[in-house]
Parts: sequence; structure tokens; C-alpha cells
Amino acid sequence: MKKILLVEDDPNLGLLLQDYLQLKGKFDVVLCTDGEEGLRAFGKQSFDLCILDVMMPKKDGFTLGKDIRKVNAHVPIIFATAKTMLEDKAAAYDLGGDDYITKPFRIEELLLRINAMFKRVANKTDKNDEAAETQFSIGQYHFDYTTQIITDKDHQQKLSTKEAELLRLLCLKKNTVLTREEALLSIWHDDNYFNGRSMDVFLSKLRKYLKADPAVEIINVHGKGYKLLVS
Repeated sequence: MKKILLVEDDPNLGLLLQDYLQLKGKFDVVLCTDGEEGLRAFGKQSFDLCILDVMMPKKDGFTLGKDIRKVNAHVPIIFATAKTMLEDKAAAYDLGGDDYITKPFRIEELLLRINAMFKRVANKTDKNDEAAETQFSIGQYHFDYTTQIITDKDHQQKLSTKEAELLRLLCLKKNTVLTREEALLSIWHDDNYFNGRSMDVFLSKLRKYLKADPAVEIINVHGKGYKLLVS
């Protein structure tokens, strides 16, 4: 269960948000009514997201956000305020805020923003994990993305940069479909016809490099893309 720090000085609104997010979003929501209380709570517990009202007694939301960023540079922060001026929104982002919602807002909108935030964080984590993966086993072959070399017991094959990038994408999607668009946009940054033809040439070369192992095959998936099959 995701844990959210909610700092809101209006007790009625705070309780309403807390109840709704716990019921509909199934989040664990810790409610604080001023910035100093919010900072103490953040120091004692671990949170996955913070929702900070800007206009609060003792410590305003922007100051609280700045203090939180000194402790944790990555936890997502959503600022909530009645202020609509552009400079206030700019201040929210300058302080490390990830989103900004203007009061009055519908609670449903806040939930949508929270879910979108968690999805972005998850996607970023997945991409970082993928970015760290450079060693792959492909049947009888070992593929080192860093050196761009495929190795088996008898031979080493040096790959071009594009060949290595394409094989890495196929490995990350092993036994599942790598869409044509995804490959083109990731490697060539454009899915036009000429780049598509170029990719077909690289796929042919990769098939040739891997042909000694009958358990390894790169197949076309009609209308979708390609699949690296390893049985």
C-alpha cells in the first residue's frame, strides 16, 4: 500500500481528502494540519508521495517542500493552493514540486493526478532498471551490450552500435513482441520508411549471427513487430 503525507490546515477538507484517498485510492494517508507537524511526520516515517497545502500556519507549503527536498530529493510532491498566479506555479516547480493543483478542485481530479504520478515513477524505475542491464544470455550465446560483442564457445562477433542497440531491445523483450514503432523511435528516433528499411537490414544480420543455435530465432510478428524466441 502506497503511503501518502497529506498536509492541509483546513481540518474539514483534510479529513475529507484523507477518507476519500484511503477508500477510493486504497492509500495509507497520514494527515497533518500544519507545516511543522508535516515535517516531523516526514522525518519519522517513509512516504511514497506528499500533498502539501501552500497557505498554512507555522510553516507554509513551499517552505515545507524545500525542507523535504533537503531530506529526500526524489519523493513526488504535489502542491495544492488557492493561488493561481503563474509565479506561484513556477515557485512550486522551482522548489522541486512534481505537480500543482489549484483550489477548489474535485477530489476525483486529485486522485487522477496521484495515480498518474505513481505511474510515471514506476515507468521511470523500469527504464532505469532496463538501462542498467547490459549482459544477456541468448541460448548458447552471451551478449555484452557494453562491448557490443556476441560470444559463443567457438567465436566472437563484434556488432555495430545500431546492431547492438537493436539486439538489446530484443533481449529486454525476449519471447514477447518488440513493436516496430518502439524499436525505430528508440534507436532512430523516427519511424519513417527509410529507417524501417535500414532496421530490416540489421535484423537480417542479427539472424545470421545467431543462426548456429536452432533454439534461437528472431521472427516477424505480422502487423506488430518482432520477437526474439529462445526455447
